[in-house]
Amino acid sequence: MEKRMSYLVNLEKFKNAPLVKVLTGMRRAGKSTLLKLFCARLMENGILPEDIIFIDMENFDFSHIKTAKDLNNYVKEKQKGASSEGGKCFLFIDEVQDIAEWERAVASFLNSGQFDVYITGSNANLLSSELATKLTGRYVEIPVYPLTYAEFVQFRGVAASDELFQEFLQWGGMPGIHHIERDENVVQQYLGAVLDSVFLKDVVQRFQIRDVDLLRRVFRFVVANTGKTFSANSVVNYLKKEKRTVSAETIYNYIAHLQSAFLVHKVPRYDVKGKRHLEVSEKLYCADLGILRAFCGSLNDIGAALESVVYFELKKRGYEVSVGKMGDAEIDFIAERAGKRMYIQVCYLLASEDVTKREFASLVAVPDHFPKVVLSMDKIWGTHPSGIERLYLPDFLLNV
Repeated sequence: MEKRMSYLVNLEKFKNAPLVKVLTGMRRAGKSTLLKLFCARLMENGILPEDIIFIDMENFDFSHIKTAKDLNNYVKEKQKGASSEGGKCFLFIDEVQDIAEWERAVASFLNSGQFDVYITGSNANLLSSELATKLTGRYVEIPVYPLTYAEFVQFRGVAASDELFQEFLQWGGMPGIHHIERDENVVQQYLGAVLDSVFLKDVVQRFQIRDVDLLRRVFRFVVANTGKTFSANSVVNYLKKEKRTVSAETIYNYIAHLQSAFLVHKVPRYDVKGKRHLEVSEKLYCADLGILRAFCGSLNDIGAALESVVYFELKKRGYEVSVGKMGDAEIDFIAERAGKRMYIQVCYLLASEDVTKREFASLVAVPDHFPKVVLSMDKIWGTHPSGIERLYLPDFLLNV
């Protein structure tokens, strides 16, 4: 199992802190593996196996744990075998949302002071509802994303190259593709199975969706238009052409369900001049380019694919990300972290003087002095006379 060190280092920082460590992200993005790697790390550092309780809710051995009471009983029984007199244990619960009222038991474990608790969930509402009411201020969220390009290179175990970057754009960042035959048909079948699993368990079953065909049509529209300004009315009109009548409210509900399963990420728009987030004109990005291609066959807009890669790279690095509005012009991303900001334009190639002027113009117009970067596939580096940096996009991704 390859080590995604940035996540393991982050978990290490919070070890033994009186907080529930919550790994969130799409199913099959690597959360379970990270828990197992962290367990192995603990044992390498002297923690005894009897002081670790690991519950994998996707394993049939734990199918008897259905409620908070079942969870409490199981953990307390396992705790009796702990090596220390106080019964101090490291507790790991994978896919905790499958346990009814799990938050009651987790809060109890945390309050007892006898457990260092780590949980994973494939549902974004894990934090907005259940945890928020029972564990306010007593948890830390660690979002887990599909592999970045740097991690993709690490998993492949070869040097970065133009060919490898094209492979990354084609296959995406789901870790499981590195454990199967590197054949396009095999990878497509695997990614299709992952998508079906997420659809069934985290959307259809959880939200009791009856019209699964409509849900898939909405998702198809989203992935085909990834990186474009979203409008529910545009989806309604698209579905009318397919002889389906649906309200804008239903569209918004379905998008929210897809967001909850981490299949879709909504990026708000920020008015640089007005210094405020807007309630309209957000953009949607599919969580993984490989899953996108497995579902709709291809993404013809290379610019949108590159935007998607940069967006998730910024999120992995801990930035809050918005789409920028500067007058009538657009800034692809405004990334903010620890009180600092960075403006980023992403394009395929700066193929002409007009394209270059257009990509730089919106950044030049920004009145503040935070860093501004234009990323493209041109192998040209340098600084614009205005101070805007120009970088080769894969180099930006590898310079973590």
